[in-house]
Amino acid sequence: MSTQDPIAAFRVEAGDLLDQIEQGLLDLGHRLDDRALIDEVFRGLHTLKGSGAMFGFDALAEFTHHCETAFDRVRKGLAPATQELVAVILSARDHMRALIEGDGAGLESAGAAILAQLQDAIDGASDSEPTAPAAPASKGWRLFFRLPAEAMANGTNPLMLLDELRDLGDCRIVARTDTIPPLAELVPTECHIGWDVELRGDISRDDIDDVFIFVMDDMELTIAPLEVEAAPDQPALTSVEAPQDAKAEAPVAEASPMAQDGPASRTPAKPAGESVRVPAERLDELMDRVGELVIVQSRLSQLANGHGAAVGSELALRSISEEIERLAGELRDTMMVLRMVPVASLFSRFRRLVHDLARETGKTIELSTEGETTEVDKTMIERLADPMVHLIRNACDHGLETPEDRLAAGKPAAGQVRLSAHQAGGEVLITIRDDGRGIDRARVRAKAETQGLIQPGQSISDHDLLQMIFHPGFSTAAQVTNLSGRGVGMDVVKRTIESLRGAIDITSAPGEGSTVVLRIPLTLAIIDGLLVRVGEGRYVIPLGAVEECLELSLEEDLRSRGRSFITLRDRLVPFLRLREIFDTGTRPDPHQKIVVIATGTERVGLVVDQIIGSHQTVIKSMSPLHRDVATFAGATILGDGGVALILDVAQLVMLGQNQEERLRAAG
Repeated sequence: MSTQDPIAAFRVEAGDLLDQIEQGLLDLGHRLDDRALIDEVFRGLHTLKGSGAMFGFDALAEFTHHCETAFDRVRKGLAPATQELVAVILSARDHMRALIEGDGAGLESAGAAILAQLQDAIDGASDSEPTAPAAPASKGWRLFFRLPAEAMANGTNPLMLLDELRDLGDCRIVARTDTIPPLAELVPTECHIGWDVELRGDISRDDIDDVFIFVMDDMELTIAPLEVEAAPDQPALTSVEAPQDAKAEAPVAEASPMAQDGPASRTPAKPAGESVRVPAERLDELMDRVGELVIVQSRLSQLANGHGAAVGSELALRSISEEIERLAGELRDTMMVLRMVPVASLFSRFRRLVHDLARETGKTIELSTEGETTEVDKTMIERLADPMVHLIRNACDHGLETPEDRLAAGKPAAGQVRLSAHQAGGEVLITIRDDGRGIDRARVRAKAETQGLIQPGQSISDHDLLQMIFHPGFSTAAQVTNLSGRGVGMDVVKRTIESLRGAIDITSAPGEGSTVVLRIPLTLAIIDGLLVRVGEGRYVIPLGAVEECLELSLEEDLRSRGRSFITLRDRLVPFLRLREIFDTGTRPDPHQKIVVIATGTERVGLVVDQIIGSHQTVIKSMSPLHRDVATFAGATILGDGGVALILDVAQLVMLGQNQEERLRAAG
């Protein structure tokens, strides 16, 4: 039985902590006086520092300590939270991730530069704004604490807490053993000891609270200044002795420091297998389906071994077949759900991006999201990240105006970028909308004419004109910036979305902004398909792209030779003869069919020999030898063991459009 590498487990947990710190910092950037957010970021830094030291990430622990100290000053009112401080800690957070993923080599200078910026941010904030005076330190404190019984099982070591108290100043400790149960009832993993502690020195109450910051909610804790008379159940330590009926004497001594292990040997992080967090109820549902499948398998085994009645064996076999079919469908649906994750995990990545873009461009940008609970396949989430980064960069850099220009146009100074997601049938629609200046159609047209994409004065629809921005090397930016303007990226965005069997639409209104809609399937693993035959081969057309099926008579086929169009509700639709594209070398069937497919507003007909029927398709990726064949999106295995190729709808529609343009150009 293999166990997970503890260093790999730490890296995963540290990544989650860094994400929480980043979200807390981004929220804090909007509410600088929010005490709860300041405490949340401080706790995250404190936990990361402690965990890093425990797993031998000494460079991480040392670096994080400086950031924690800075936030501790803010938490205690010694310095205010500022936008500069938030920006520096965000940069520090990126450096922490680099320290976690590597061994720290070559990162010392970058870390030193960030710490210098951190010191400047703290010093500048302290000089520019008077802060509330710190609470006066007491001459000492008397406290009693008792941890919950399950504290040690949950990873809390009381000796480490006593060590931290000892580090604060002169410390005397007495253990209370009066609640330890008899030996026969004692559970070794439970904590039954309480401690009376007397601390002397210039120690603030906040310093003591910091020691118990992660266990304070569940423990019993009382704290009082030494000047205050002790409560009856908390006598002065000088007269306290261990209870006489205790099973063992409790020594009165200074807490001894724990032995420190040497740093664990580490190597840079290796690419780890992807993981998905799954709710327990979904696993329970999967286990129920597997249990039913085992029962059906047992019935099938009995039937195979001749234990069933001979007369009823055929009926029993049919019943088992139906049960297996039902369970296979339920297992498929359950497994599909296991891979689904909310788009919130995608949208949350862009808060930092928008924050950084606002600082780089000098614009005021507000990001809002909607439909974050919409679920999409995890693979889809990962592959959508880069295209959406490019679209959001374009919206912030090209779309949104400067605060001065917005005010002059009668708009609020802050530009809005809105991300939304919702499900529509078997698709998810992700929308990126901004309220900026919109797309300048005159500049798009001029650029398209300059690049020879259209002829000067050529009539073109508004939709087709806006689609020009997806051509390679196309950009209307007046100047190149470090964000965009080189004409690289929008063509890649479109190719990536189409490789996901999706589509991208764009609309824009001058002075009101632009909207980009990504239409993507829920999953890349299983699709509903239409199984067709072309020659001797069988192919699958994604059912979501099929609009209708028509019959192509032999007369119409002969009449359309050289000009492959059909009139469908007063509109010419080009069609492709798959038999010719695939070069099957067979004669056409006398009753061919046309399957009309569509992506967005474009439609193309596919001529096939036979429509076999609908087919639940498990998508298998193409071999490296065939991945460059643009007509196919994958393959699937049929019930008889044969292989059917899955047609790439977007590529076929593009092929049909090119054919239509050639025929029109020929007159």
